[in-house]
Amino acid sequence: MTLADRTLVRFAELVGAAPDFAVRAPGRVNLIGEHTDYNDGFVLPAAIGLQSIVAVRRRPDSIVRMIAADFGDAVSAFDLAQPMARDPNQPWSDYIRGVATILQAEGVDLGGLDMLVAGDIPQGSGLSSSASLSVASGMAFGELFAPGRFDATGIALIAQRAECDFVGMRCGNMDQLASAHGTADHALLIDCRSLDVRPVALPTDTAILIVHSGISRGLVDGHYNERRAQCEAVARQLDGPALRDVMLGQLEAARADLDPVAYRRARHVVTENARTLAAADAMAAGDLAALGELMAASHASMRDDFEITLPAIDQLVAELQAAIGPRGGARMTGGGFGGAVVALVAADAVETAVAHIEARYRTPEGNKPLIMVERAHAGATFL
Repeated sequence: MTLADRTLVRFAELVGAAPDFAVRAPGRVNLIGEHTDYNDGFVLPAAIGLQSIVAVRRRPDSIVRMIAADFGDAVSAFDLAQPMARDPNQPWSDYIRGVATILQAEGVDLGGLDMLVAGDIPQGSGLSSSASLSVASGMAFGELFAPGRFDATGIALIAQRAECDFVGMRCGNMDQLASAHGTADHALLIDCRSLDVRPVALPTDTAILIVHSGISRGLVDGHYNERRAQCEAVARQLDGPALRDVMLGQLEAARADLDPVAYRRARHVVTENARTLAAADAMAAGDLAALGELMAASHASMRDDFEITLPAIDQLVAELQAAIGPRGGARMTGGGFGGAVVALVAADAVETAVAHIEARYRTPEGNKPLIMVERAHAGATFL
């Protein structure tokens, strides 16, 4: 039985009736372009098969009752007629509460519903379980209470605002746009300023290999918001709207006037934007060797300039690259400080790479890592 089928069955068991409908929204893996989205830059993610599913049924009152199948059917509820507050005991529900808050601020007249949430995206992996849940929830609320009003980009931006303004994680828009706009067998070159999303075909006979380091990350409690503030401070100092507008020569010319740490943060973003555009071109040309070089440079920049990797992550990337050789590349993916590593691998090298990692890497608990062989999937849809 698929995750979708299990969700529908479980909803009927818990609520006593079938849902009105269900929504699936995929997670994403970012192939290159890290911490560039909130700097109005470029990213190159792909939607993956791992997903969140939200099943909903309208209620006759103003209560939104949420049930998390992945947390022992834990329940969290709120009354739309009352001021919204976070739930310290069920933090997963805050993403849905945030989406409801933003929709109300947009003038949507929400009503009560029962909602069952299920998913298979590993928590803390950097594969956007939160964005996936937010996008799925936004689509569900929108279909019930504002049908036809929001397109995929509109839902993605509502989900982003929910994370930034309600949850408190000042994320960019990449994760939500990738989940909403995913295209089968394609990565997405996203201009995070214009919101243009261009599918880029992945090279044929290529697999996306994702390895969870076993180190969970907590971006709100970590240094993500600090990195964003450092980037914005440099952009202001250089009179640019964002680091997207800063050229490397301009940054180098101002180096003596910048805080040394802030300079390195900005150098990562400026060079990462250039790498991302080059990677999209290499991908379109089917050049796995060039992609591998760009991914290696991206990881080195995250390690040395942005300082968001960890020794275990660096080890895992090195082992993956050694296993892959010149036909592909590996790098950390996600916000940093743990999570997953992504690799683009020639399909005939996947088995060797998996065996190499299983033999040479262990999580902090001493276990073999979770390894996922993925391809690019379609974006959020109604089931």
